[in-house]
Amino acid sequence: MAVGLSAANTHDSVLLEPMVDAVPAIKGPCGRPRRRPAKLHGDKGYDYPRCRRVLRRLGITPRIARRGVESSQRLGRHRYVVERSLAWLMGYRRLEVRYERRDDILLGLVHLACALICLSLNQVKA
Repeated sequence: MAVGLSAANTHDSVLLEPMVDAVPAIKGPCGRPRRRPAKLHGDKGYDYPRCRRVLRRLGITPRIARRGVESSQRLGRHRYVVERSLAWLMGYRRLEVRYERRDDILLGLVHLACALICLSLNQVKA
């Protein structure tokens, strides 16, 4: 999981490359850890040629719905994971409304919330 902060008026597609680069290495059963995912699912907000170019340059297969062509209903099962994760983060009231003025404190709280979510998920699986 990767987390970042941006201004409220920044489009999501502009932050695609920094977020993909922020994903940590994924350790597998053997061999070198995989640095990037094999494919990336995105909704119609990421349907720009530059987003597709960036993903292909990084060796990631873009699975982005096209505006005016494809229905976004097919992305529902993948989108659910993102929406569920955001709902878990919004469960922490301090993050729902931004009370913190300093970015570093807010980012620290977001990282703490992500760590608590991961910890609770690991306890459920065990």
